[in-house]
Amino acid sequence: MQIVDPHHHLWDLSALRYPWLQGAASEAPFGDTGELRRNYLVSDYLADTAGWELVRSVHLQAECDHADPVAETRWLQSVADHPDSCGFPHGIVAFADLSADAAAVDAVLAAHRQFRNLRGIRQILSHHHDPRLAQAPRNYLEDARWCENFRLLEHHGLSFDAQLYCQQMPLAAGLARRNGGTTIIINHTGTPAEKDEAGLAGWRAGMLALAACDNVAVKISGLGMFDPHWTVDSIRPFVLETIEMFGVGRCMFASNFPVDRLFGSFDRLFGAFAGITAAFSAAEQRALFHDNAVRIYRL
Repeated sequence: MQIVDPHHHLWDLSALRYPWLQGAASEAPFGDTGELRRNYLVSDYLADTAGWELVRSVHLQAECDHADPVAETRWLQSVADHPDSCGFPHGIVAFADLSADAAAVDAVLAAHRQFRNLRGIRQILSHHHDPRLAQAPRNYLEDARWCENFRLLEHHGLSFDAQLYCQQMPLAAGLARRNGGTTIIINHTGTPAEKDEAGLAGWRAGMLALAACDNVAVKISGLGMFDPHWTVDSIRPFVLETIEMFGVGRCMFASNFPVDRLFGSFDRLFGAFAGITAAFSAAEQRALFHDNAVRIYRL
């Protein structure tokens, strides 16, 4: 079966600056970043995915230096245009700081749009009271200017990738309702980081609120970040419940490589997705592994 991977990263530490990979060694919410502090190029990604008929992919901004957000897009387009890359990545989701002055945001979005593989924007929203989990400096969803600038995405024909925690999902659902013309794609299965009863209940309630918005889709990915010793049985409920909440037509399987490479091979991950959905119809499987990503990211 042909597959599309709608969420992966590449980085070249000699071409661009990645503060989280090149500064002082630090712990990310998912653990030690040491194994990631080396180049991960198209050749590495294609080697990792060699056992699958991968036909397209979408690159998500990799927290390159925010001082020049267009530099990463420029580099990625040059990578995709190189004959050796086979066109990968076919879609680019770039960074923009939507909390900046509206004119500055508009200019950055316009600059990104000069590159034909651009499809959307991501600014990580993951704010949490626990500093070990916090990835955003504040809850942008409570920032009036950020929410106002979000409207510029529709003007530029761009989607938004939302990486956030369940506590932020009610506000994200409100944002989705106010911006029905913008597709919002929830990253990493809604990042179910807290596995106690209250945390899982919050995740389910938040995901249901988002699923009620027709312009919201979700990528089933990133489960290893908060379950590093995952098994098929441990991720099965998150996979199936997410599909039940959003429907087959708004879910996509994604790798989050090379981050989730820390927790297992591409073959093991996509083999798990295939096994969990083995009873689904062929059309449903094609939707989850291929068709939805092509449609949602306009590939």
